[in-house]
Amino acid sequence: MIRMAFCVLRKCCFFVTLSAAITVSGQQSKNLPTSPARPGSKPTSSTGAPLPDAGTITEGRYHNPFWGFRYKIPYGWVERTKEMQGDRGDEPGKSLVLLAAFERPPEAAGDTVNSAVVIAAESASSYPGLKTAADYFGPLTELTTGKGFQVVNAPYQFPVGTNQLVRSDFSKTLGSLTMQQASLVLLQKGYILSFTFIGGSEDEVEELIENLSFGPSKKPKAEGPSPRH
Repeated sequence: MIRMAFCVLRKCCFFVTLSAAITVSGQQSKNLPTSPARPGSKPTSSTGAPLPDAGTITEGRYHNPFWGFRYKIPYGWVERTKEMQGDRGDEPGKSLVLLAAFERPPEAAGDTVNSAVVIAAESASSYPGLKTAADYFGPLTELTTGKGFQVVNAPYQFPVGTNQLVRSDFSKTLGSLTMQQASLVLLQKGYILSFTFIGGSEDEVEELIENLSFGPSKKPKAEGPSPRH
């Protein structure tokens, strides 16, 4: 049953791995449906659970008060969240891409791994039988290894502040380069939150993860301009 509900994650993973590759064939990602937050209202799903808002980006920082986390987008990166979201719909089980940011435009070719951060959410009710965040890594690992990645570390507990997430690490050889990927998952408020970090080295991936934080918002210090669109 979990595998049957995995089509949206498959599209998201395809887009990330394609965009992070050292060359781009010109293919465009497929649109991903999302659940909207209507201005001035608190929409609910068919089960009565509130639908999350998409969050906001201010001064290079993504903030989502619904789940209480923030992400500092690396300086100079491009943000492509809307392109991954596609047409918005009202179906509560659909995936919501919260943030998609890349070191360079996904359509631009390069000779290095195009580092990326993609944060998404799906209703846990879409996965009958899923009880813990670790359960999500069954189909996720199958999908990721199907794209040529190797498992570096099987799922394990990973703290981010006071929150306990589940993490797994992967790698993929691209000629003389190696693409490193870390996937973090959290179950919260009836949703599956997935955080995907891709970089050209393990150290780079760790630096990207360090930009993720949970808890009350703090006024950010003045920095450079916001990510390019």
